[in-house]
Parts: sequence; C-alpha cells; structure tokens
Amino acid sequence: MVAYDRRGFGETAPSVGEEFSPVEDLLEVLDLVTNAPAWLVGSSAGGGVALDIAVTAPERVAGLGLLASAVSGAPAPELGADTARLGRLLEEAMEAGDLDELNRLETWLWLDGPAQPEGRVGDPARSLFLDMNRIILANGVPEEVGASGVDAWSQLDCVQVAATVASGALDGPFVAERSSELAERLPRGRHRVLHGMAHLPQLEDPAAVAALVVDAVDFA
Repeated sequence: MVAYDRRGFGETAPSVGEEFSPVEDLLEVLDLVTNAPAWLVGSSAGGGVALDIAVTAPERVAGLGLLASAVSGAPAPELGADTARLGRLLEEAMEAGDLDELNRLETWLWLDGPAQPEGRVGDPARSLFLDMNRIILANGVPEEVGASGVDAWSQLDCVQVAATVASGALDGPFVAERSSELAERLPRGRHRVLHGMAHLPQLEDPAAVAALVVDAVDFA
C-alpha cells in the first residue's frame, strides 16, 4: 500500500503559479511503484482524482474505493440548511482572513458533520484533522488550482472496474445523495453507508475503513 503526499496538502510544496495536474502526479507515482493496474482508494477530492484516472487511463486501474468522493463535472449540489449555515460562517471567516476560525469551522463541517454538535469527534482524530487542515489553509491553494479538466460525471459508464462508493451517514445530505447516484451510474458500482460517521471515516474509525477496502477488493 502506498499513500502519497498531494501538492499543498502536506509536506509537498503547493506549486502556486506552476501548472500541474493531480492526475499526472498520481500517474507518475504509479509509474514508480508498479507496472500493473492498481487499486485506487481516495477520499473526497482524492476520490475525484482516482475517478479521473479511471476515465482517462483505465488501463492503470484495477478497482476503486471511493469515500465521500468528489466527481469532476458533477452538477453543483443543493446544500442542506446546516451545510449552508456553516458555509456562510466559513465565508465570513475567509473574508476576515481568520485561519483559526476557518480551521475550527471546517473541522465542525467535515469531521463532526454539519448537523451534529461541534466537538462530536474528540481526540486523537480531532487534533490530527486540525493539524493537517492548518497546513492546507496556510498553503492557501485555491481549489481550482491543478484542476484536471476531466468531466468524469459524463463518462462514468466507461469505468468498467469494480467500485465501492462509501459515505458517512452524518455527512452533508448532498454527499450521501451524490455517492448513491455515483454508485448507480458506475457499471460495477455499489454504495455503502458508514453509520455514525461523517465526511472523514478514515479518521473516525480507521479499522472500519480498512475492512471496507478489503471488502471492496473481495467484491471485485
């Protein structure tokens, strides 16, 4: 198993002002570690990168494990009331340049879940997310930087590998809806609901996510 450091998400420089593609970056990682098709497991935006590769370089993909996955080209979601409320608070913090408040609110949104009380998830997961997200916020890389330009949503029928799509029951409603529809649109897709967890189940219950990945491979 290989976990790599995406630009701007950890110790790798964010490459602001330099053209790059997360898809090309991941393909270079795959070139270094294997000549065979590989299983790609991605969470949120990382799931979107995995799907883009499944569309553009299907010969490199043996199967997919997608956690609350983004999907390039997907329609803009309709946000629930709780997500929208936190979104407004996030916009205010962003306009004020208050990175600590941004970090607090994003932890509430993504780790606790938008409809859950702040602090639902405690340490060590909470401290880990705060530390990791602080790096991302400090790097200040806009979401559109490094966009792949792929429209995976309109090409999902071309993805012929087995795909397990999971979403947390406490995540924003639009994530659950998109995950369910994604699984339906993928020819060999299936949807799994992770009860008692929100957008980042790998932090809340790593063992459960590891078991999900093993089950995804067995499903194939």
